[in-house]
Amino acid sequence: MFTTHRAVPARIPAVLMSSAPAESPVLEREEQAVTAMNVPWNVVVWDDPVNLMSYVVYVFRTHFGYSDAKARTLMLEVHNRGRSIVFTGTLEEAETHVSSLHGYGLWATYEKAGEH
Repeated sequence: MFTTHRAVPARIPAVLMSSAPAESPVLEREEQAVTAMNVPWNVVVWDDPVNLMSYVVYVFRTHFGYSDAKARTLMLEVHNRGRSIVFTGTLEEAETHVSSLHGYGLWATYEKAGEH
């Protein structure tokens, strides 16, 4: 006659049974990276001696879809203060806008929001 043996579960060492820390350092670094990517960026248009004020208004209206009043306000800020923040958004959006504004012949850069 055959006897059946029940498998006895292996004992798990107490060390392996302890719970992991509530916050893993790896997760914290990943969360920080995601947060850093979501920092808002400003698109800055700089005053230049080449473009007419009416052309700058035209670019702001055409590219961004701003109203005439808003485009003129931003253009006057560029003219009087030497620069104006014309858009705030993600880094990817800022890079795209700066590239497009260069295509229009405007001097534009991007910077992290709150740096200036």
